[in-house]
Amino acid sequence: MNHGRRSGAAALGVTRIAAALLFMEHGIQKLFGGMGGLGAPGKTADVMTLLGVAGILEFFGGILLAFGAFTRPVAAILAAEMVTAFFIGHFPRGGWPVQNQGELALLYAAVFVTLATLGGGAFSVDGVLYARRE
Repeated sequence: MNHGRRSGAAALGVTRIAAALLFMEHGIQKLFGGMGGLGAPGKTADVMTLLGVAGILEFFGGILLAFGAFTRPVAAILAAEMVTAFFIGHFPRGGWPVQNQGELALLYAAVFVTLATLGGGAFSVDGVLYARRE
């Protein structure tokens, strides 16, 4: 047995779940006004705006990633969302992420690129379905 491969898959799975649950919080703020809302408790984004679409992606994409369902395509979409968020919402405030508070968007993008490339790791619906096919 290759214990390194198994522990790597477990670490990837834990990272996927943690990132997904944290990412979902942003969607909860935008869609439901929870966790402080958008600047004020209960304040939400109109779903027909970019912020509303971001909330939908963050909440529902986070749920899918937490379960490890459709991990690669969902993670690719969320990585693109985070890069877009960085350039629309952060970059105009200064070029360096530490200046424009864009570090979190870029960190999420990096995690999602990793998941899009490697898959969901252990503890994922994708992994169960893939194992059954073999």
